[in-house]
Amino acid sequence: MTYRVCFVCTGNICRSPMAEHVFRRYLEDAGLGDAVVVDSAGTGGWHQGDPADPRTVSVLDGNGYSSAHAARQFRASWFPALDLVIALDEGHLRELRGLARTPGEAGRIRLLRSYDPAAGDTLDVPDPYYGDRGGFEECLEMVEAASEGLLAAVRRELENRTP
Repeated sequence: MTYRVCFVCTGNICRSPMAEHVFRRYLEDAGLGDAVVVDSAGTGGWHQGDPADPRTVSVLDGNGYSSAHAARQFRASWFPALDLVIALDEGHLRELRGLARTPGEAGRIRLLRSYDPAAGDTLDVPDPYYGDRGGFEECLEMVEAASEGLLAAVRRELENRTP
């Protein structure tokens, strides 16, 4: 059975598509690309159908990641099909918990940086949208740092599913 992860930020053009592409690569490098489906969405639909922000694309491409993307809005109806919903900041976490219809759905929502032991109490990935390229590079560093821990957590979940 395929494990499903969805990263969620505000408009699905900066942080969540970056996290999606980075984590997909981590999974592929770990030999888990066929076992886990990764996607992303936004809490709002302002950018539906748009590609990722050009600065996101530039940072991803410049660091050897893929970047093809079309923004979409997260829907509460997706919860039953998802194993893990990863919020990029506390605001997204609150919005997603508000959309969850059951305690089980709410229990599948986590903050990305909660998987980075070095993050301490600072668990938000700041929105780089209104800044320059440096904010996008900082975002990538945070996403990469958390992806190791997330990969370990997903690997454990997959091992627990194996009979």
